[in-house]
Amino acid sequence: MADTKELQVKEKKEVTSPAEQTQPGLVFTPAVDIFETEREITLLADMPGVTSNDITIDLKDGVLTLTGDVKPWESEAESDVLVEFEIGRYYRQFTLSDIIAQDRIEAKLENGTLRLSLPKAEKAIPRQITVTAG
Repeated sequence: MADTKELQVKEKKEVTSPAEQTQPGLVFTPAVDIFETEREITLLADMPGVTSNDITIDLKDGVLTLTGDVKPWESEAESDVLVEFEIGRYYRQFTLSDIIAQDRIEAKLENGTLRLSLPKAEKAIPRQITVTAG
């Protein structure tokens, strides 16, 4: 019989920061997975409830900032009976090294997961040097 792993759901984790918030509401740290190949680093950020229109990705002075807003699901005509979905903002920052080609970063949001492709600069990509005779 094949080995199976139990799927474990992570709860949203509120950001604990000494900075004062300028907007009311909860701020969450999105869970991330980061992996790399010889050519790029991929960052996956879990941001359920956020649409592509509600995500902001800023890059300034080598700091990549992800922000995403989760808006209420109900319309103005509806009244709450039970609310368990937490509404708030996702926020996370990463410092990028100079091995990342910052002008070629791409982002895609699919099913609540933000996927950032961070291509490596040509100088950081391993290569083989050909030896010629003579």
